[in-house]
Amino acid sequence: MRQIVLDTETTGINPKLGNRILEIGCVELHNRMLTGNNLHFYINPERESEEGALNVHGLTTEFLSDKPKFREIVEQLREYIQGAEVIIHNAPFDLGFLNHEFKLLNLPDFSSHIGGVIDTLVQAKELHPGKRNSLDALCDRYGVSNSHRKLHGALLDAELLADVYLAMTRGQNSLGMDAEEEVVAGAELLEPVPLADIIFMPASEDELAAHAATLAGLDKAVKGQCIWTATTAPPAAG
Repeated sequence: MRQIVLDTETTGINPKLGNRILEIGCVELHNRMLTGNNLHFYINPERESEEGALNVHGLTTEFLSDKPKFREIVEQLREYIQGAEVIIHNAPFDLGFLNHEFKLLNLPDFSSHIGGVIDTLVQAKELHPGKRNSLDALCDRYGVSNSHRKLHGALLDAELLADVYLAMTRGQNSLGMDAEEEVVAGAELLEPVPLADIIFMPASEDELAAHAATLAGLDKAVKGQCIWTATTAPPAAG
């Protein structure tokens, strides 16, 4: 499975007011592994950034003046993202700008080039309702170091988001580790005792229904199949 974690920086917040993309950062994942095959562009947006946006990314008009224009990098971007599942934090914002840039060049929407979108902001809100779910907040929550993030940068933010996404969708892996550590820590307090007869008690219909509902919730949280569902699903007919 090929996934692209993507972020953009822009001259402002609304492409309909003439704002443009000035930086794109992409990080490739293959089967949930970082490949190092990343893509990064600084882009001459052919206009100045609004003051608020400039304070966020710090990319001045002077710095961007000799960088390629979007039309000069679009074919490389199209080839790179073709058919991939794209992971974005607050996807409507970036997709709005990307679709707008493609439209200016009379190209099919960016969205039509990819195999789907995962919005990690939506995921985070489902997993942590009522909590702060900015990228910085998620880095703190999942132990991803962002101490080097003084300003927003598309490639840096895509790299951080890739680590956050992998941690956020790791599912149940940590549960087994925690249980094992707890048993080891308390083992010295236990004395060997004879094993009692094992009594098998099948689950009731209510318990089976609750189990199915829990699995459905886990599947929804990871936008796919949790470990239990993936390992117990019957094989597809050949």
